[in-house]
Amino acid sequence: MKTQSLFKNASQFLDYLNEKYNKLHTTYENLFWISYMGDHSVDKKLNSALAARDEFRSNPEFLKQTKLFLEDSSIKDVKRLKAWKLFFEQYQIPESVLSLKKQIDDLESKIMEKRTTRKEGYIDPKTKKFVAASENAMRMISRTHSDEKYRKAAFEAMQKLPLDTINEYIELVNLRNIFATELGFENFYAYKLWNEEGMNMKDLFNLFDTIYEKTKYAFADIRILEKTMPGLRHPWNYGYMLSGDFTKEEDQYYQFDQALDRWGRSFSAIGIDYQKGELQLDLLDRAGKYNNGFCHYPKVVYKKGNKLVKGVSNFTCNVVYGQPGSGMQGMHTLFHEGGHAADRLNSTESEICINTEYPPASTAWAETQSMFLDTMFASLEWKMRYAKNEKGESYPFELFERKVRKLGILSPLSMNGIHSVMEFEKRVYESKNITTEKIMSIAKQTSKKFFDYKDDTISLLNIPHIYSWESACSYHGYGLAELGLEQWRQYFYDKYGYIVDNPQVGKEMSKVWKLGSSKTFPEFIKLATGKKLSSKSFINTTTRPVNKRIALAKKRIARMEAVKQYIKPVNLNASIKMVHGKKVIADNKKSFEDMARKYGAWLKTQIKKQA
Repeated sequence: MKTQSLFKNASQFLDYLNEKYNKLHTTYENLFWISYMGDHSVDKKLNSALAARDEFRSNPEFLKQTKLFLEDSSIKDVKRLKAWKLFFEQYQIPESVLSLKKQIDDLESKIMEKRTTRKEGYIDPKTKKFVAASENAMRMISRTHSDEKYRKAAFEAMQKLPLDTINEYIELVNLRNIFATELGFENFYAYKLWNEEGMNMKDLFNLFDTIYEKTKYAFADIRILEKTMPGLRHPWNYGYMLSGDFTKEEDQYYQFDQALDRWGRSFSAIGIDYQKGELQLDLLDRAGKYNNGFCHYPKVVYKKGNKLVKGVSNFTCNVVYGQPGSGMQGMHTLFHEGGHAADRLNSTESEICINTEYPPASTAWAETQSMFLDTMFASLEWKMRYAKNEKGESYPFELFERKVRKLGILSPLSMNGIHSVMEFEKRVYESKNITTEKIMSIAKQTSKKFFDYKDDTISLLNIPHIYSWESACSYHGYGLAELGLEQWRQYFYDKYGYIVDNPQVGKEMSKVWKLGSSKTFPEFIKLATGKKLSSKSFINTTTRPVNKRIALAKKRIARMEAVKQYIKPVNLNASIKMVHGKKVIADNKKSFEDMARKYGAWLKTQIKKQA
């Protein structure tokens, strides 16, 4: 027997869903941005908005209404209804668990406020005085400072940071596991993985464990190298002794006051178009601000009548302006988050529910877009064309070759940073009766397995993703994306011979971006590359012998000689605003170039003002 519909027809119902969810989503995302940029006075409102959004997504009546309209075989809106059916099915939870989700949200806010308002800094090894420094600043010190005593001081200070919230984290893990088991899942990781990627834990970890087994041989090479570099495997020496000198040498080519121009020209050259959307960028580190880059969408693309509503994107990174290595890190994040924004703002799907960054959106597919573009930025072709010092000198091939010959030893282990977070969270959520000691032990054991350091470290507890519902137990998305992007890059190299400044690349990417989240990650990979997802391209790239890497780089650079440089004005087809907290620094109303100049000039006034 059919249930009586509350709506006259399917179109009226679907329009209602789009408008209602748009309002709930925008309210939540605006408050999210304010809070994560450092103003926690809105946190209660934020949690209330989150609860209202969650209540909409889990409303069983909406699912019933959707199914009711799908029963009518003559209905014209089958595709739209199926999108909402999938959406509501993913979020159906017992009413009793809604209150538990609210408890989790409140606890996450408490942890976030603690993490962003705590006193951060290290003890100067010479003066023995406390030096205020953000976690991001200390991380750069531990990687780039020429004095080991300072690297170690920063490292040891960061080891103490997770202790501020470890009790709350244990409570959070327990609550999340209760939530997941109430929904019929073994634990929270299994729930997140199925909800985001439709995968089970056995298949996921078999895939990555196989990669680990095929690449772990490199640890022996590093131990051999340590004989000529005493102290290499101390965690505060590892990054510096292998790449710290390169970070300083390369820094001249990545001055952050040139970041906007290089990002804009690079994206314009490959034809990225933000479809008349709006972008708001907050790029500098400061006290109270969330300490990791992200991209969110206060306004999501959807169709209102016959008109496509344009999207709005906020994205951020945490540049410590003037600190060696921070410029490169900031540019990398700018390309990464800019890739996320391009993906979502290019969708032409009518339903808002498949145009957000949340399930049914695949984390792995979303990260494939962003990581594809930050990998383009990291390529030698990009460096030699765009990375220039103040004298106008390009990044030299000789520097690349020296770096590859020294750091090529690390290439096979490049998945381990991602895999370590995956395994840490897997073990945490599979554990029974977790305690502070058990959590710290898991962190130390996992770090030992994936980094082979001489010293114990609980640095995995400093990963910000593990404290947020949306990003916890989702790090596998980066790993799957690494496989996908290498397969996609190989596709483009085989088809065109080059990626940087190739408008065909942007054209092909935009074709899949138009589809929003209407397909699964494996379906998108097959559509984009013509092949099923495989680890083959990733393993071939990371285990390629040094001499072959150098020869391939020479071939790709030679191919770029025939590619014209992009000399037109930057046109991303977007309204862009550069902000610092609540202060607007510059916009592109006059031109992108004018905005980039103003922002670059403002940056130079900030070098002594950062927290």
